[in-house]
Formats: sequence, structure tokens, C-alpha cells
Amino acid sequence: MILESKVHERNLVKWAADKPEVVVFSADLTSSTEIALFKETYPDRFYSFGMTEQNMMSAAGGMAREGFTPFVHTFAVFMYRRALDQIEMSIAYPNLRVRIFGFLPGITTPGGATHQAINDIGVLRTVPNMTILETGDATEVESVLDVAQSVDGPVYVRQLRGQIPRLFKDPMVLGRCRVLSEGSDLALITSGIMTEEALRVTNVLRKRGVSLEHIHVSTHKPFEDERILEAISKARYGVITMENHTIIGGLGSEVAEMMSEHAIPKRLIRIGLRDTYAHGGSRDYLMKYYGMDALSLARAVEELLGQKLDIEESDLEEPRVEASGAEHKAEDL
Repeated sequence: MILESKVHERNLVKWAADKPEVVVFSADLTSSTEIALFKETYPDRFYSFGMTEQNMMSAAGGMAREGFTPFVHTFAVFMYRRALDQIEMSIAYPNLRVRIFGFLPGITTPGGATHQAINDIGVLRTVPNMTILETGDATEVESVLDVAQSVDGPVYVRQLRGQIPRLFKDPMVLGRCRVLSEGSDLALITSGIMTEEALRVTNVLRKRGVSLEHIHVSTHKPFEDERILEAISKARYGVITMENHTIIGGLGSEVAEMMSEHAIPKRLIRIGLRDTYAHGGSRDYLMKYYGMDALSLARAVEELLGQKLDIEESDLEEPRVEASGAEHKAEDL
């Protein structure tokens, strides 16, 4: 699997070329959110607000009222924690066309609790009018711009940056999941970086005789896809969700709500952060430490099936095989 670098930075410049209404906002994180090339290419459509996220959100609402479409970029924690009131009152309440790109979701940064957005989906799902998307690979990073722009209202995008794998060929579609494999024993529902992690073990599970339906979710709100409901309904032993987020309020809660509303009496295991802040460390280390890795998924499958599958670390596949010549650099914090 080839990793691609700075997908959003290159794609945004190309995509916005014939869209003069699109303006880009930065909160003193221009290079860290991959918008430096946009600043160089369209300097009259770029606005730097410094470390004033609340002012930036209010300004985004004001410019949206004047016919512009602001694309706001910052680390997710500095957006929904610091500027929630401005998001609600200046953007969501008047239902304005503002696109908010939150970087460093969950444990994709080693920066610890101050930088890890672990409950952003849970918080923003409660905000009326807000559409919530999450990218899981390079194809979705590229196509999320069209999806966001198709929404007549505010959109929050959980965005990836840096070295990103290309898992999918087809572009993201609003409200539509991806069915990666079909099966009737278990339904596995994953989102964001957790899909890549799950793919390390799904083939191993099939070789062990597990009939697995694997679904990738990129739209968290609205969460109404009938194909997810179908997969849950036919799963003989139960459902597993995997998310780069606390299990409270995110994908696991979305699935639980769907199961409850449709009276589906099946076991649900939620893999994610379990009511805790994460500490600093590499992504791989944090996944293992908090039970969010591929081996933890294998153990959850064993729990639902009620049998041992004898899957060990050495059995797992390693999707990230080859880099595409891009530089590897330390995380910008």
C-alpha cells in the first residue's frame, strides 16, 4: 500500500481554482493544516487570524452571510473546545455554509490530552444543523471537498494529514457507507484510521472461518444508511464498532442508537477510548495501550463468537508497506 503526502494541500488548490467564493481561514497553523500552498496561490482568498479561534468562527459566520464559503482550518481540539459557542450561535443556529476542518483527530497526534480531539464527534453531533464527516484515506481526503460543498449548511470534517494510505477507488458519498466485505456472522463497523487498522486482521479472520461484514463509515451525521441497518440485522453473533474517539457519543453510540430505535436485540462491542483521556505516544503505541488495535479487534471477535481463534501479532497483515517518496517529518504541534 502506497502512502501519499499532503493530499489535502495539493487537492484544495486545484479544487478551489474555479470557486472564487471559497475562502480559507487559518488560526496560526497554516503549514500544520496543509493550507500553505493555498496561501501562496490565492493570497487574496486567505485569512490568518492568529490564535483566536473564537474570532475566526464568528468571522466565518459573517463572511458566509455575505455569500462566501469559508473553509476554516485548525486542530480539532482548538475548534470545538474553545469556540463551541461561536460555532453554535454564529454558524449552526443561522445554518450557514461554513466548512470546518479539524485536524489531529483522536490519537493521530502524540501531543497528549491538550492536542487530541477524543470527543469532537460526540459534542458536535448534538449541534443542530451540523453535518459531520470523517476521512479515512487519500481518496476521501480528496473527495470530501465536493461532499462538504454539496451541503447547504455547516459541515465539520475530521481531516487527515501528512502520510495517508489510499484504501478506496471510489469517492466519498454523503450518507453512504462503504461495504468492504460481506458476511453473516458479525458486522464490523469502522471509521477514520480504524478502518486501515481493522484491515490488518479481517483477512486473517476470514481464513479462520469467520463470515464478516465490514463497513466503513464516513458520514457520522446524518447516520441513516440502510446498508448499516441491514448488516446489523443479519449479523448472527453481534456487532463490533471501531473508532478513533471515545466510545461515548461517537460511532459506537451512533450504532447503538440505530439498534435501539429499530429494536435489534444483539450484542454490541465498542472499541475506542473508554472514558479516558489519552497520553502522549505514537499512534501504534496508543492503539495497543488503549485496546484499539487489530489484535484487540481479534479478541473482541473471539468474545462474540465464544471461541478462541489463536490470532497473534505475527499473524496480522501490515497495510503500510511503501512510502511514495515523500519526506517523513516529526509531528507539528
